[in-house]
Amino acid sequence: MLQKIAMIARWRPVHNGHLPVLRALCQQAEQVIIGIGSANRYDLRNPFTLEETIDMLRLALEDSDNYTLVPIPDLDDGPRWRQMVKEQLGMLDLFVTDNPYVFSLLKDDYRIERPVALVPFPERIPLDGTTVRRTMARGAGWQSQVPPRVAEYILGHQLDVRFRREFGLQTLAQAVDSIPHNIS
Repeated sequence: MLQKIAMIARWRPVHNGHLPVLRALCQQAEQVIIGIGSANRYDLRNPFTLEETIDMLRLALEDSDNYTLVPIPDLDDGPRWRQMVKEQLGMLDLFVTDNPYVFSLLKDDYRIERPVALVPFPERIPLDGTTVRRTMARGAGWQSQVPPRVAEYILGHQLDVRFRREFGLQTLAQAVDSIPHNIS
């Protein structure tokens, strides 16, 4: 078992693809640092507040007690961000990321693995936050894409309603923009 590992992601919202990764992190190390990336952002890609994201992570990790949640703000300056992350995380046995830019910034400081390397193949769930947010923007079906306790939290606080009101149309428009258009 590793002593200390860390992963930074946006987790907005915490979804079923995150769940096996979070479990694997907590099973493979004595101390886990879960960084909440873009902690200072509330926008189309980050449509839940830091506090809401913390609540969702705690619900998803209710069976684990060996983790610390750490807000990691965007600085819009890679070298400064790298230095801040190194100061906040300290020495690690392993850093986990699926973000190529984060990998490029931290590859000289930490041994890095992709999240899928920690999760056995049968437990992997191919799902990403963009897909969940698009489903939420459509208004139905997103509950099956997040852990049940997270779905209850989102519904109970009407975060799905707020998301659709504030970011729903932009999210759906972004989905249309990503469709290849063939012009004859």
